[in-house]
Amino acid sequence: MKTNSIRFRLLLASLVPVTLISILLAGIFVFATLDDTGRDHSLRARSLLYQVAAASEYALLAANAAQLEGIAQAAMHEIDVRSVVILDAHGQVLASAGHPSFQTPPRLDAQTSEQVDPATGLKRVSQGIMAHQRVGNKLYRVQGREAPAVPQPMGYVLMEVSLDTMLLHRRGILLLSLCVTLGGVLLGAVLALRLSRRVTRPIGQLTRTIECIGQGQLSLRLPLLADDPLREVQQGLNQMVARLESNRDELELRVAEATLVSRQKMEEAETATRAKSRFLAAASHDLRQPTHALGMFVARLAQSPLPIETRHLIESLESAVQAMQDLLDGLLDVSRFDSGTMQVQVRTFALDDIFEQLRAELSVVAAEKGLRLRIRPARVGVLSDPALLHRILLNLLSNALCYTHKGGVLLACRPCADGQHVRIEVWDSGIGIAAEHHEAIFGEFYQVGNAERDRGNGLGLGLNIVERAVKLLDHHLQMWSHPGKGTRFCIEVPVAPADAVLERRGSGRDRALDNLAGLHVMVIEDDPLAREALVSLLRSWGCLVAEANGMSEALAQFEVGASPDVIVSDYRLPYGENGMEVIAKLHARAGHAIPACLISGDTDPGLMQAAKDAGLSLLHKPVRPAKLRSLLRRLVPSRQVDR
Repeated sequence: MKTNSIRFRLLLASLVPVTLISILLAGIFVFATLDDTGRDHSLRARSLLYQVAAASEYALLAANAAQLEGIAQAAMHEIDVRSVVILDAHGQVLASAGHPSFQTPPRLDAQTSEQVDPATGLKRVSQGIMAHQRVGNKLYRVQGREAPAVPQPMGYVLMEVSLDTMLLHRRGILLLSLCVTLGGVLLGAVLALRLSRRVTRPIGQLTRTIECIGQGQLSLRLPLLADDPLREVQQGLNQMVARLESNRDELELRVAEATLVSRQKMEEAETATRAKSRFLAAASHDLRQPTHALGMFVARLAQSPLPIETRHLIESLESAVQAMQDLLDGLLDVSRFDSGTMQVQVRTFALDDIFEQLRAELSVVAAEKGLRLRIRPARVGVLSDPALLHRILLNLLSNALCYTHKGGVLLACRPCADGQHVRIEVWDSGIGIAAEHHEAIFGEFYQVGNAERDRGNGLGLGLNIVERAVKLLDHHLQMWSHPGKGTRFCIEVPVAPADAVLERRGSGRDRALDNLAGLHVMVIEDDPLAREALVSLLRSWGCLVAEANGMSEALAQFEVGASPDVIVSDYRLPYGENGMEVIAKLHARAGHAIPACLISGDTDPGLMQAAKDAGLSLLHKPVRPAKLRSLLRRLVPSRQVDR
């Protein structure tokens, strides 16, 4: 039986008072009986002693030793009497019976006394033999004088009595009381067991029913018996279960209805999302085309000698185009993350290459704001996607420079305690971020303190892209910030294996590639405005440009002897053609692979994979002139320039 069960507790609650009461009553009975036994034994011994003393009075007066001896022997027939000694007034033994335990009689007193000898375990009782006064009796007259007021004893009676009978009787009383106590406890246990069984049976049934109800069996009901002590509880439980069953059925009906409505809403939302995606996909290309052309025209216009006022207008126009391109690039990245088409290319590379690239890109920005940009060397190899990691750090540093008005920004790399990761940290002494904004800043278009949507403070997509890219790379991002004390971002990146070959970017670029003059470029673009802008920009760089609006014109250029150093083609071309097919035809016609790149306003992930499989670089519109120039330098071998 479990000690924490209801039955055990009921049994314990019944047995404890019964046991205590039994022990208490038995104790009272034993103590009272033992006391009575001792008292009776003393009274019996005293009574026998008194009888012997009374019987010895006349024999003592008559100095009849034989009679005294008979009296002593007669007393020995009583139970527990071990010895009887009759002495005279001077303590001389006159008669003796039994086996006294002493050699010399003790000193006796006229009064009745008793004591237990610890050595023998016998009780000694003694009493003086007194002469009774009679009228005319001369024995009580001494030389004509009256007897003294306090008579002196004529002798003494000393009796030794055994305690064995009394002790045996006491043991019997103790055994009897123990049996009575145990009997009471056993009787209480039997009654408690019957009571606990009567109470725990319905409780156990009630418990099992509640367990089944907890498992969802709401159809169960407890049987109701007239003599059941828990009838009211069982009836209330049945009513509660009935209400629960009714509520469950009603709730299931409501859930089914809500699920149906939610499914319909979800289908409507998915339909709307697909329609929105189709609209954005269609509008994206059309929106990127004029933006792309506008960027090219502005870049071309900025290279022309213009008055100062006109140059200021060109700079403002260039800033507006730059903001528009940043927005389109940010939206493109967000759409890639949303659609799950952002491709990750994890490899081992030298982290210092990215740090040096960031230094080159942001040093001018920091200098214009009067800030110190410190980028400590990171001579370590890491395992990550260099393009995504560069974008993450670029966004963090750009944010830090944007929201820091004095002091500086630090980019550093430190080893982690586990030796398997490094911490890339971006520190700034900027305005800081309050605790209530720490989670919200990673949302799309969320900016702290930019309710006016000043585009000089960014678009609110930088940290959102950072968080998405970090999760995609399975890195760990942390942030600490306090208002007025600056912000620190920390990214944990795996360290490259010790035997890994690190990918590095060339540091000594051929200076001939800095000048694109004389480079033969074939531009294939069906949109007249975009083609004119791109051709004008390339010619401003000194390139020799041949232009075509599709495959037929491109092949015609080859017929007249055009042999381009590089091909720049739009993806979408008229009559269902695409740039990859045109480039493949031109490669076949030329008999060798000509360096080429694709430009497209489409954000379809399938296009990116197809371009990668074809070994072609893909630039998304709007293309930044600096990015196009950098790509041309990378694609064209140095021997083909300035020929």
